Amino acid sequence: MRHRVEGRTLGREADHRKALLNNLVKSLIINGRITTTHTKALESRKLAERLITYGKKGDVHNQRLIYAVLRNRDLVKKFVSEVVPKFDDRKGGYTRVLKKGFRKGDNAPLSILEWSYYELDEIESSSEKEKKTKE
Repeated sequence: MRHRVEGRTLGREADHRKALLNNLVKSLIINGRITTTHTKALESRKLAERLITYGKKGDVHNQRLIYAVLRNRDLVKKFVSEVVPKFDDRKGGYTRVLKKGFRKGDNAPLSILEWSYYELDEIESSSEKEKKTKE
């Protein structure tokens, strides 16, 4: 029975799943936008939004909690100094998940996970550029 068991297993054991989600969040911080499967995007969104909440509190304890996920001091500094201040006026909804289509090989549903301060016009223009480069 799965009573009160939260989260998706993603077909992986706990350590592998934790490492996968940590790496997805690292990529999100570095690039600002990532493309992954829809279920991975939904799971990594939870972790990313929790890290933003830690960063908004700003004390040493919460920075150490961020470091426990990111495992890179330079990345923690970048996250706290560049990404977190953009969400000072928001109380939630720091990320956005947009459905992109299906992966060519296995037809898995793909999604774009990005910070919510990105403008939707940028997404449309970047998707048009991708289509032109593929042709």
